[in-house]
Amino acid sequence: MARRNNLLSGALLGLGIAAFVDETVFHQLLHWHHFYDKSTPAVGLISDGVFHAVSFFAAVASLFLLASLRRTGSWRPRPWWGALLTATGVFQLYDGTVQHKLMRLHQIRYDVDLTAYDWTWNIIAAALIATGVVLLARSRRTAQVT
Repeated sequence: MARRNNLLSGALLGLGIAAFVDETVFHQLLHWHHFYDKSTPAVGLISDGVFHAVSFFAAVASLFLLASLRRTGSWRPRPWWGALLTATGVFQLYDGTVQHKLMRLHQIRYDVDLTAYDWTWNIIAAALIATGVVLLARSRRTAQVT
C-alpha cells in the first residue's frame, strides 16, 4: 500500500506540475494557444480554466498523500521522484502527440514552422520518462534486495 501511495502521490504531482507549467507559460504568459482551440476564444478560456482546476486538484491531492506518507514514515524518495518524472513526461508526450497531432485540439504555436517546437517538446518528454523509469527500476531493485 505504501509503495502504491508513493507512486500515486508522485504521479499526481507530476501531472499537476506539467499541466501547471503548460497552462501558465504557453496559455497565459505567451498566449500561444488554449487547451481547446477549435472554437471561440471564450471557449478556449473556459477550457483553460477547467484544465487549470483539474491540474490544481491533482497537485493538492498528491500533497495530501505525501503528507500522509511522511507522517507514517513510509515516504520513499526514489520511487516518488521516479513516478513524478515519468508522469510529467507522459503528460507532455501525450499532449505533444495525441492532443497536438492526432486530435488537433491545439498546437504548441501557430503561424510558425512547428518542427523545432515538436521535436523539442517530445525529446524533453522522452528524457523525463527515461529518467523516471530508471529511478523506478532502481527503487524496485533496491526494494527486492532489502
